Amino acid sequence: MSSDPLLVFPNPPPPELAQTLDLGGWVWKAASTIIEVDALEPEGGWGGAIIVAELEEDQGFAICRHLRKVDQTLEPVLLLISGAQLAGLEHRGELFDDFVLTPFHPAEFEARLQHALWRSGRGTRPELVEYGPLRLNVETYQAAVSGQPLDLTYMEYELLKFLASSPGKVFTRETLLSQVWGYDYYGGARTVDVHVRRLRSKLGEEHAGLIQTVRSVGYSFGQSRWMP
Repeated sequence: MSSDPLLVFPNPPPPELAQTLDLGGWVWKAASTIIEVDALEPEGGWGGAIIVAELEEDQGFAICRHLRKVDQTLEPVLLLISGAQLAGLEHRGELFDDFVLTPFHPAEFEARLQHALWRSGRGTRPELVEYGPLRLNVETYQAAVSGQPLDLTYMEYELLKFLASSPGKVFTRETLLSQVWGYDYYGGARTVDVHVRRLRSKLGEEHAGLIQTVRSVGYSFGQSRWMP
């Protein structure tokens, strides 16, 4: 991801946008006026801009014009718009680099943002552990399943990360204790069972099966990458 913060309009942004940016580990600042945009601009310039034009179309495009005027090299400028606004985009193509229709899916939004950043040469991918609907941001210790954040304790997060990093591999309870809790931890195998039960509960009924019990052995996560 870009080392410079992203500009987000408006302030405050929609909760689902703020949540997606935070979960992805993006650095951002929100502004609602051109004066705020200039006052908040970091020394190295903006790393890009996300404009929710659906909410305040005229002000949103006014900020786009201002950004293009003061920094013609700024990329990317990403719009969030409704389907009803599509027809008007053909006359404003010079003001943005890509757009996402609302309501957006977090995975699509972040994929478009990352692609636009890579294309501009500004971005690198944050360190993530991903499996199906599960996403773990190693840098921010955040987790989500199907775009919904998971409220995990530190050890729940560490256990889930360890399991999800090796899909299909079976780990004994003793191995999990030593690798996740550490060799100095004196808790018994029940500690692992309790944390697995809590993780399954937090993953929800639909995704609890991601963590599988291997009878008389221990636990595995998902399916092996080598399985067809």
